[in-house]
Amino acid sequence: MAVIVALGAFLMTLAGGWTAQRVTDRRHLVLGLAGGLMLGVVGLDLLPEAMRAAGHEVFGVPLALLLFVAGFLVAHVVERVLAVRQAAHGGENGSGHGEHGGRVPQVGLTAAGAMVGHSLADGVALGAAFQVGGGMGVAVALAVITHDFADGFNTYTLTSLYGNARRKALMMLFADAVAPVVGAASTLLFTLPEEPLGGYLGFFAGILLYLASAEILPEAHHRHPALSTLMCTVGGVAGIWLVVGLAD
Repeated sequence: MAVIVALGAFLMTLAGGWTAQRVTDRRHLVLGLAGGLMLGVVGLDLLPEAMRAAGHEVFGVPLALLLFVAGFLVAHVVERVLAVRQAAHGGENGSGHGEHGGRVPQVGLTAAGAMVGHSLADGVALGAAFQVGGGMGVAVALAVITHDFADGFNTYTLTSLYGNARRKALMMLFADAVAPVVGAASTLLFTLPEEPLGGYLGFFAGILLYLASAEILPEAHHRHPALSTLMCTVGGVAGIWLVVGLAD
């Protein structure tokens, strides 16, 4: 049953990616919505779940929050190191900006890879929930299927925003769509302990927050500081809140 439900998540992920690539003439709105979806997923979905699963303290701070900060810092350090390396190898043009506004394509692929890892964890959580019971499985299935639309949307947006070719963006989108199916199927063989899963979710939340606050939202408002872009961001957060509320 979990694998069948995961196929629904597969379709929803592809639908989210398709939506992101079809509205390129409203790129600022796409980025504004993506930033809102990412903020909503971080604050209303990932962090609460991480705190529940890995909430014990390490030197006075919950483990999930330590890993959350670590994820933010790792994303920042990786991006800066790659940017410096690209500049050292002549990756900047005469105006002092990189080919894609100073963004490094590898960062986009790394971020999309993290989204794939998150979707894989979603599939594992889905399979584990059905092992607990049908009611729990249905609740988790609702959450996974509905927010996988946002995952697909963000995966395609992140990959393409950093200057990767459309082919690579589609490859990462497909990998993100397949991941929950693989994760759900894996629970037929083993069950992932709750605490490591919670730690991963906290770390991944930090990465997403960095990308949303330092990259996605500034880019969305850079050339189009419009009220409509802001409303897309707020709408993205509200949409995730609705999904989380319905799932609970």
